[in-house]
Amino acid sequence: MSRQRYRVVAALLAVLVVVGGLPAVTVAQQSDTDGSQPSGAVVRIDENETFDGTLDATAGAVVIAGTVNGDVSATAGSVLVTDSGRVTGDLNATAGSVLLEGTVDGDVTVASAALELRERSTVGGGLDAGVADARLAGSIDGDAAVDATTLDVTPTAAIGGSLTYHSEDATIADGASIAGGATATADLDVASPGGPGGDAELPTLPPWVGAVYSGLSSLLLGAILLLAVPNVSRRVGEVGTTQPLRSGGVGLLTLVGTPVALLILGLTIVGIPLSLVGVLVFGAVVFAATVYGAVVLGTWLLSLGDYRNRWAALAVGIVAVALVRQIPVVGGLARFAVLLLGLGALATALYELRGDGDDGDDGDDGDDGGADPEAPAA
Repeated sequence: MSRQRYRVVAALLAVLVVVGGLPAVTVAQQSDTDGSQPSGAVVRIDENETFDGTLDATAGAVVIAGTVNGDVSATAGSVLVTDSGRVTGDLNATAGSVLLEGTVDGDVTVASAALELRERSTVGGGLDAGVADARLAGSIDGDAAVDATTLDVTPTAAIGGSLTYHSEDATIADGASIAGGATATADLDVASPGGPGGDAELPTLPPWVGAVYSGLSSLLLGAILLLAVPNVSRRVGEVGTTQPLRSGGVGLLTLVGTPVALLILGLTIVGIPLSLVGVLVFGAVVFAATVYGAVVLGTWLLSLGDYRNRWAALAVGIVAVALVRQIPVVGGLARFAVLLLGLGALATALYELRGDGDDGDDGDDGDDGGADPEAPAA
């Protein structure tokens, strides 16, 4: 994974962790005359409103339609400077998305999933961005350094300095004005945003550390799931092993449909906090689904030897997934299939058990080393 992707992931984690603890619905409109800083689900500086001093905002959404006489440091789900908005200092943003329609007199430093500078936007200083998707259509007086998965520089873009970029998919329109020229590089280190969540360097770890951590965390989560929700876990194993094709199909629909629904929900200001909570919940569900997929795989492997034990299935499944993932190409496809299997089986089990209201351990769970819990008593 590139440093840009690590940076984006770190930024989004910071956003989700911080924003996740905010009140669901608040709108803050304050100046720093009382020494306080705005925070809440939405921080908004309205048109005709002026905020004097440094604006440190932590929110679901930060909307600047008025004037900030100073710097802006924001950690948010989305940061928007409208066409009437102006920041006289620097803008440092750690966010899910950053959209500039107005003016930033100073430098712009961004870590986010998406960055867009629209046609009438103006950056008086330079741009440093580590993002997933970047679209530059406005004016940047200084130099621009962009580390992005996809980069689109439109014909209306005007960069007074140079453009240095690293991107897997870059498009620079012929009409774009770049005074210092554009240079692609394989090694670009952009600055981290200041403010909450910024100025953090991610350590470089050997690959085996990640594999060990992944295995241990999966075992821990699996143990928690087996103990905390035994009926759901048992049903997931049954559905996954008896209806694998159906489970895979349901898993694919869930994996594709849920992010689309959350994206649609996040298009509105009111829906942004809900979509952020949804992202957190769905991320946890996907993590659980990968573990449940391993449990299903382990259950099937043990059944080949006519043996049933949920704890053994958990361990065998996780080890099997860890071994298969080492195989190039095939390993990635196999892990994806296990995820779909677990996600579909989990969704089906939750739907079938939705009205039970009780997930207590209601009997033999097959931990007796191989006895069939449904066999008649002698």
